[in-house]
Amino acid sequence: MSEKISIDPISLEINWNGLKSIADECFLTIMRSAFSTNIKERHDHSTAIADSDGRLIVQAENALPIHLASMSGLMKFILEQYGDTIKPGDIFIGNDPHVAGGTHLPDINLAMPVFHKNLLIGFVANIVHHADVGGAAVGSMSGGLDEIYKEGLRIPIVRLFCNGVLQDDIMRLLLLNMRLPEERKGDLNAQIAAAKLGERRLVEFLEANGADYTVRVFDQIVERTNRRMRAAIRTLPNGSYIFSDFMDDDGTGTEDIRIALKITKNDDDILFDFSGSDDQVSGNFNLTFNATQSAVCFALKALLDPDVPNNQGIFDAIRIRAPLASFLNCVTPAPVAMRANTCQRVVDVVIGALADALPAQVVGAANGANTSAVFTGIDPRNGKQYVYLETLGGGMGARATKDGKDGVQVNITNTSNLPVEAIEMEYPLRVEDYALIEDSGGAGMYRGGMGIRRSIRPVGHACEFNGVGERFRHQPWGVFGGRPGAHGTFHIEKYNGEKVSLTSKASRVKLVPENIVIISTPGAGGYGAPGNRNKEALKQDQVSEKFTEDFLNKHYKTIM
Repeated sequence: MSEKISIDPISLEINWNGLKSIADECFLTIMRSAFSTNIKERHDHSTAIADSDGRLIVQAENALPIHLASMSGLMKFILEQYGDTIKPGDIFIGNDPHVAGGTHLPDINLAMPVFHKNLLIGFVANIVHHADVGGAAVGSMSGGLDEIYKEGLRIPIVRLFCNGVLQDDIMRLLLLNMRLPEERKGDLNAQIAAAKLGERRLVEFLEANGADYTVRVFDQIVERTNRRMRAAIRTLPNGSYIFSDFMDDDGTGTEDIRIALKITKNDDDILFDFSGSDDQVSGNFNLTFNATQSAVCFALKALLDPDVPNNQGIFDAIRIRAPLASFLNCVTPAPVAMRANTCQRVVDVVIGALADALPAQVVGAANGANTSAVFTGIDPRNGKQYVYLETLGGGMGARATKDGKDGVQVNITNTSNLPVEAIEMEYPLRVEDYALIEDSGGAGMYRGGMGIRRSIRPVGHACEFNGVGERFRHQPWGVFGGRPGAHGTFHIEKYNGEKVSLTSKASRVKLVPENIVIISTPGAGGYGAPGNRNKEALKQDQVSEKFTEDFLNKHYKTIM
């Protein structure tokens, strides 16, 4: 019956924005209700709406691109495992990348079905990066862990709520395996609240519009997103594009892990073939397929049509080949905790491959990392354990008409750098220095963005530091003659001023109040050869403006 309903473009745009406002409200609910600084200050979470087939329809405006395929994977496993037994009031939970559609264990997914007159219409879903989920390393973000069993608590798809009733035994089991159970419970309750709010809002939408109309809205959002993405793909010249890059190491001794890509494009068909990439490694930088999918979809969307909605329509427009048990399509028991760093490199490889074809859209390589810092110890103010987790931004690559941005999260992450005030208020730590690193952006006609330096000292106690960095050996490259950005570093400064270098995968480093950890994140690559700015700037401006004008002439500004 729903197939007979025709929806005009204006009405569809209004409905799409209405659905997006539900996802946005759920996002804000988590942010305002969470306990941990990683959520309430850094906003490391996402929300979305899916249909009854598990297709993602809408993602919140401020959500993280890396979470897109993870939530889609969750839906697939829910439908496969529970099918017709799904009931109103259920809330499903899962995090495992191998059996629950997750990307790494700290990202815990929740999904709640939405019914209308006993008919399953869809799901509201959310995902939160929890500061700790147990395991061998505090914060679950240390490098060098060589199997997923060491990375934390693995949660398959289970019902956290059954017919509206909390399964208290499951909640107790989860919290018992986490180092900060009160904080974890607070963040989980924020997710539960957002799921229940989203379910109420979507029921209101259904009551106002009816089930058939709502289902048709879902279908047309995906269909028209897919058509729009394929139209953008057609603007790319036909042919093959090849590029490769390397991860520094996996933290267990394997260095120079190769990511190789061949893109084959013919009309609106495009294939991303990673067959030349290395096999999965023992360290925790592997990607599951859905993480690779998120990175590729983000990169192509950013290059061709940044405003296209994030949903199943983009997935359906892009083909990806990554051999099973490879670095970008790993299998159990491959560890994956630091997968965000690898996703960043996948984005760089896509940009590198398409640089010659899209000179006005590409940028120099970004800082290419999620430089993570985890401090843990006993807070002398209250005698309780604390975990301070942060992933720090760095340089964004230079553009065809502008310098790169300084000290920002890039590409598949969309989080904030934690304010100094929040760190010093929440934790027994003092930030001695927080600044941009001068000259860390690669020189060029336009320079790359600068990295961040953050220096932190424990106050009144000894603690432990775990740090994971990438682009510490392989600098972020520039394009069209642009110079590479500076690499990242970890140092400890002792009381006498002596500086000691740490590895890029620094694990369980003991600190006393006389020590300062100095975290320097990578810069980014430049665009164009240095010295060519005056004679080339106008030309590049014209190229960029021509692309924008041509694109807008061919495509609606709505989701059509």
